[in-house]
Amino acid sequence: QVQLVESGGGLVQPGGSLRLSCAASGIAFSLVVMGWYRQAPGKQRELVAAITSGGSTNYADSVKDRFTVSRDNAKKMVYLQMNRLKPEDTAVYFCSAGYYGGGRYNPNDSWGQGTQVTFSS
Repeated sequence: QVQLVESGGGLVQPGGSLRLSCAASGIAFSLVVMGWYRQAPGKQRELVAAITSGGSTNYADSVKDRFTVSRDNAKKMVYLQMNRLKPEDTAVYFCSAGYYGGGRYNPNDSWGQGTQVTFSS
């Protein structure tokens, strides 16, 4: 049974930083492409970043040069370092396990509870 547990969200101010973590179990971690998605209120879930088992990464244009995705295959962990945060980064962040196919990232149908990133006024 695939289990993904996200953590590390919280309150931030514009320009601040957060590091999100995701612990994976029940999967052949070193064989899957891990991704981070986010879903803002009233919006569809969108892919933020993805990383292959070998460390190749892809990012949404909106987060390039601000976010960094990384993984530790031995620990079955994936991370998202978020810098220079903006109010529009407010969302629930989810990690995913999936694969590349058809020219795009395809998440498996297993999701954790997500972790909330919120801006403080």
